[in-house]
Amino acid sequence: MSKKKQKSMEELLEEALVPEEEQPYKVPENWVWVWFKEVVQSISNGKKQIPQKYYKENGLLPVVDQGQQLISGYTDKFELRFSDELPVIIFGDHTKCIKWIDFDFVQGADGTKILKPLELIYPKYLYYLLQNVNLPDKGYSRHFKYLKETPLPIAPLSEQKRIAEKIERLFGKIDEAKRLIEEVKESFELRRAAILDRAFGGRLGTNDPKEKSMFETFNELTEKDLIPKEEQPYEVPKNWVWVKTGAIFEQIKEQVLPVGNETYVGLEHLIKGGGISHTELAKDIKSKKVVFKKGDVLYGKLRPYLNKHAVVDFDGVASTDILVLRTEHKYLNQLLDYYLGLPSTIDYAVSNSNGINLPRVSPKKMNDLPFPLPPKNEWKRIVKILDKMLNNLIEEQTLIEQLEAELISLKNSILYKAFRGELGTNDPTDEHAIGLLKEVLKSK
Repeated sequence: MSKKKQKSMEELLEEALVPEEEQPYKVPENWVWVWFKEVVQSISNGKKQIPQKYYKENGLLPVVDQGQQLISGYTDKFELRFSDELPVIIFGDHTKCIKWIDFDFVQGADGTKILKPLELIYPKYLYYLLQNVNLPDKGYSRHFKYLKETPLPIAPLSEQKRIAEKIERLFGKIDEAKRLIEEVKESFELRRAAILDRAFGGRLGTNDPKEKSMFETFNELTEKDLIPKEEQPYEVPKNWVWVKTGAIFEQIKEQVLPVGNETYVGLEHLIKGGGISHTELAKDIKSKKVVFKKGDVLYGKLRPYLNKHAVVDFDGVASTDILVLRTEHKYLNQLLDYYLGLPSTIDYAVSNSNGINLPRVSPKKMNDLPFPLPPKNEWKRIVKILDKMLNNLIEEQTLIEQLEAELISLKNSILYKAFRGELGTNDPTDEHAIGLLKEVLKSK
């Protein structure tokens, strides 16, 4: 049998190097463009993959697959352990997720590609480089075949290390900033809850003790509408009264079969935490819906832990999983909307829900919800302060979200510059990368 003819260096270079006309952009003179498939090995098939059904929470070895989480489970299948090959890079064939793995692990289920570069490439350099590669968006598809045909800009080895180290330093600072942002974001809910707690405890500094209570001025209120002293959730000013929500707010029962031109609000339109994201016309609705009017309060009784509610400024129809609550008083409706967002109100609704997969709080239980009712003139004062304070909080949240987006953009900018030799680390006196490429190809 004749031996297979060994390729010449010129032939090997021709296979590995990306022709100039196919190079995506210019790089420093001592860099080279190479094809991914010629310099990165897939060692995924070296060991059998472990099916997801064999993952165990109490196993000793972490399982790494192509999902967003670094570790997807644990197992005791030590015979499938990756150890000597470390470090490696995980590429998600379906997810395009990229992970750096420098600990013993077991390969997860289908779609987990384990990559190992040839000696030409510093592994951490490849890890960051792959985050800068744009693959076609094919949905839940096989992306590795596109990755294999991708051209890679390869710097001299010493420059690769400098680039990787600088990216890590810069990313470390960005990640610390993101961590602080997360802490601030978590504080928003606490601050919002604290503001509402002060408002409905009569501690905003606006209550006038000389004003008469609603029990004294509102003839429709009777003793049976009041919450007994021993059942009142907490203490409020003396001229406030604890009442059952149903004594003040009417639950609207009117339903109609929409003709198609009505504005429709479903649970999907209500925002978690309060508000409406968007609406649609009721043209495709085939069943009866609840009628609401401008100024009414809408409350999602399905999965009440989602905290979905809003005051509407238009007429329309709503899903039957939405309660429509109404008074003739604008500021009282707004007060109720704020009150529905209190953690204690959410807890009340959740604890009084029925159903496991689709828990619902009943209209009767919401009628029985204890409500701290201030004097009439205090309604407007509270609402105005809450509007101002919570709008300021929303503005802060918006700024934080913008900053968070800018940090993501900054990371992308760093990667963009890094693999064009624009991070300020490139040394034109470094030995040309093609020298090491030739050595690697020769041994390959």
